[in-house]
Amino acid sequence: MDWFIETLRRYPELAIFLTLGLGYWVGSFKIGTFSLGAVTATLLVGVVVGQAGITISPNVKSVFFLMFLFALGYGVGPQFFRGLKGDGLPQVFFAVIICVLCLLVTWGCAVVAGFDAGTGAGLLSGAQTISAVIGTGTDTINGLNIPADQKKAMIDHIPVAYAVTYIFGTAGTAWILASLGPRILGIDLPAVCKEYEAKMGGGETMGLSAYRVFTARAYRVERDGCIGKTVADVEGMFKDFRVFIQRVRSGEAIIEAEPSTRLKSGDVAMIVGRHEALVDLGPKNVGAEVEDRELLNVPAEILEVVLTNKEVAGKTLGELAESPIGKELARGVFLRKVERDGLELPFNAGLKLDRGDHMFLVGAKKNVDRVAGKLGYPDRPTDQTDMVFVGAGILIGGLLGSLAIKVGGVPISLSTSGGSLIMGLVFGWLRSTRPTFGRISAGAQWLLSSVGLTLFIAVVGITAGPGFVAGFQTLGLRLFIAGIVATSVPMILGVYIGKYLFKFHPAINLGCNAGARTTTAAIGQIMEVAKSRVPVLGYTVPYAISNTLLIIWGIVIVILMQ
Repeated sequence: MDWFIETLRRYPELAIFLTLGLGYWVGSFKIGTFSLGAVTATLLVGVVVGQAGITISPNVKSVFFLMFLFALGYGVGPQFFRGLKGDGLPQVFFAVIICVLCLLVTWGCAVVAGFDAGTGAGLLSGAQTISAVIGTGTDTINGLNIPADQKKAMIDHIPVAYAVTYIFGTAGTAWILASLGPRILGIDLPAVCKEYEAKMGGGETMGLSAYRVFTARAYRVERDGCIGKTVADVEGMFKDFRVFIQRVRSGEAIIEAEPSTRLKSGDVAMIVGRHEALVDLGPKNVGAEVEDRELLNVPAEILEVVLTNKEVAGKTLGELAESPIGKELARGVFLRKVERDGLELPFNAGLKLDRGDHMFLVGAKKNVDRVAGKLGYPDRPTDQTDMVFVGAGILIGGLLGSLAIKVGGVPISLSTSGGSLIMGLVFGWLRSTRPTFGRISAGAQWLLSSVGLTLFIAVVGITAGPGFVAGFQTLGLRLFIAGIVATSVPMILGVYIGKYLFKFHPAINLGCNAGARTTTAAIGQIMEVAKSRVPVLGYTVPYAISNTLLIIWGIVIVILMQ
């Protein structure tokens, strides 16, 4: 054991990877629906490893923290800027109010409990479930004009406060919004979500469709009602179901069907559509189903497309279906789902599309390619990342963040971390509007954000390890109580503010609060209780705004407590 510990001291990089691996492993365990998660588990493992007295350069954690913040900004940037205009503004204002409440309540709890600035920053980080405050708070304390030993004491208190308050911050927020929230609002959450879906035009939409189970089948043209009719006429016979005839075998020849193509007796038509529609209505409207592998052998593709077309953005699916461009795009293509900020949106005629949305198209490759080019930019899977873009973004952001102004003799700046976050927002927005450059692959984005943060936290835990236990013993109970108050008060008030001031639909209200708290566990729990994806419509804009403001609050709370 002595050899092992000495090796870790000599090669601290090994201690970091030991902490990282064990942290992800411990964080994967679940008790019911709750788990510590990789970040908190890595911090706690780091504290244990840090008992060995391992010294790590602070530059290591700074590098990983800048990577994380840039990737975070890049991910939420499109929704952040889209939320600043149009229908997203009420949710933006709501998120700002909740963020201010989170700051003030946390500050109040810290002052009443007699905490120092480091403990206050850690309380904000854990109670409001925003791990990145550990970094911005640390950077701000390092910039204070106070003795080095005082700085170290404050910085050591940050991970202690975070660890004590984070568990209730996560689990408590999920419970308040998913269980207590519907009671405060006096609603049956599944019922109001169904009502909202119906109001939005839930169910099948015209044009681009939300069919998830579709197929292609071949039918011989035999029924009098379709012989001599055009392809468009026959497709219209399926009434409430959207189908299209893609190819026709006429004799030995196979032709690509157009809406004006006329069907003759004995032709075989390849019809694509929802499975139940073809099974029930195909034989009735067209004729007997036949086996024709050559006719049905059409290359198909599922393609992810980033929406950039201004004529499409801002329209609901229902409006798009009835518009000229929608009818032009719809033929031969199905829309399986729409994602925004990595979350799948509820799918119905009332869903309003936004630039930067990811639309998943299904159909014959030639049709999918045709539609993708008119909707936006095809985002085909790739492992390539524009590292020039990433490097330039972090450099520019860090340089801007390093500029400081003095207020009352105290230097105030965004710090390199805040600057990287802001530049990530800008670069992410640029990518969503001009997706031909600045690509960060999904794998690289996960590495920059998830691993970047956990590696930063690993170093924090290892460095703070020696003083962590003493700090926990001194501050534990007061911190835990302060954390409950700092977590609960903004969320309970937020439900009332969403109802009475902003008059949000109840399901949207709960989603907005989860987004404003940036708690993924909460939105997951709300959707599980609601048995619906409707709450996601309130999550994405507040999440983008709060992810930015709450991280900046790490700077503000340190200044407030000086």
